[in-house]
Amino acid sequence: MLACTNSCAMVGLEGFIIRVEVDLSPGVPKFNMVGLPDTAVQEAKERVRAALRNSGCEFPMRRITVNLAPADLKKEGPAYDLPIAIGIMLSSGQLDSAPAGSVFLGELSLDGSLRHTNGILTMVSVARNQGFDSVFVPAVDAEEASLVEDIAVYPAPSLDSVVRHIRGEAMLEPMRGDGWAHCAALTYAPIQMDMANIKGQEHAKRALEVAAAGFHNLLFSGPPGSGKTLLARCLPSILPRMIPKKALEVTKIYSVHGALQCENPLILQRPFRSPHYTISNAGLVGGGRTLRPGEITLSHRGVLFLDELPEFNHSALESLRQPLEDKVVTISRVSGSVTYPASFMMVAAMNPCPCGFHNHPARECTCSPSTVARYQKKISGPLMDRVDVFVEVPPVEYEKLVDAVPSEGSSGPRERVEQAREVQRERFSDNGFLCNSEMGPAEVWQYCQLDDGARSLLQTAAQRLTLSARAFHRVLKVSRTIADLDGSDSIGVPHLAEALQYRARAATA
Repeated sequence: MLACTNSCAMVGLEGFIIRVEVDLSPGVPKFNMVGLPDTAVQEAKERVRAALRNSGCEFPMRRITVNLAPADLKKEGPAYDLPIAIGIMLSSGQLDSAPAGSVFLGELSLDGSLRHTNGILTMVSVARNQGFDSVFVPAVDAEEASLVEDIAVYPAPSLDSVVRHIRGEAMLEPMRGDGWAHCAALTYAPIQMDMANIKGQEHAKRALEVAAAGFHNLLFSGPPGSGKTLLARCLPSILPRMIPKKALEVTKIYSVHGALQCENPLILQRPFRSPHYTISNAGLVGGGRTLRPGEITLSHRGVLFLDELPEFNHSALESLRQPLEDKVVTISRVSGSVTYPASFMMVAAMNPCPCGFHNHPARECTCSPSTVARYQKKISGPLMDRVDVFVEVPPVEYEKLVDAVPSEGSSGPRERVEQAREVQRERFSDNGFLCNSEMGPAEVWQYCQLDDGARSLLQTAAQRLTLSARAFHRVLKVSRTIADLDGSDSIGVPHLAEALQYRARAATA
């Protein structure tokens, strides 16, 4: 007898509805599974057999064939356990029929309980978009699934609870997804690092505010202990909050990656990722055997902080060039090709030389000139060209360290950043952009209007600094952000001069 249920497959960050066909026929007892299942799917045979028996159901001793259609799409992960178990019970006559328009998702334990499954948010979204009315998910994932609107979510603690619901013996209470309302009801976690903790470095704080307002890439350079890492870790405290649509976008990425907490299923704070410099290419960009998203995708809509930048593997750093420009990363392997979002803000920190004291006002550098040049050239010109703001961070003077006058906290800069971002959202309402860094050449010429003095200054600076076309546009974008912070419609000489000051480091590196 043939029975069919529905599940969902994940390829990258995209989901596809899978039709699970189960056929029981006479013959030597055997469990065959076809449809390009990976090892985790193949092992469902033993999980389903034990879960059925431990749930008081019968596992039929017949020839069982399970087909996961479409057959040309590779199936990965344990999310097919529940639909396979329900399909076997339907095919063997233990259940009369499955609820029409339903999708079943979940990994089974040997005792029949349903375990957490990665990618629930994306899979439920796909089910809703494909016209399904309801979805059965593990109870631990119900909060995550309820973020999707207009679909009934049935939280199932075990296989037995699903079976009793289908038989009408003990109905599960559905959760109706409320999407945006759920976002509005949650509160933001307090920021741990505040800019009030930073003594001195006023120019670096200003650069941090400019970078946050326009989502510009930033590079700190200075001796050890000058506060580069502390400045970077204070950045999330001044970044604007994500709108609900972008929060769900980031949450889907973490759901697929398996980094989402069941008790806190919605990510409201912008991601801040700080990988160690020993990270591999696949760890940074994504890929591997199962094509998982990397750190740049996990930093989507947030910050990727690369501390000790020259110590990173050269090929790993060079792999950032295309995502920094295109805001997406495409990974092609023999097993397939996937495209991940990668709209992140890169913040990096580096010492000026291996010992860290090149051009230090008080300490002598022990590195030879060739060593210093070789160290600084570990960062290629094309990668440096994609950085918008360069900041020299000098050592903090003793008087500033012991100064009892409190520094400005993060609340003031955050308010100014949010006001500038609101101006940018209104400006780009018809373009689909969110901030100045996303502008293309056409938008740069449309929105970065210079007054006469600024135009003359830009011409002189472009010649003296030998700016590339990319650097030229990035200077204009930063100038536009500074003007937005100043509440100015046009870009004046002070705005352009400050932007050029942030670019001078690249010209002398």
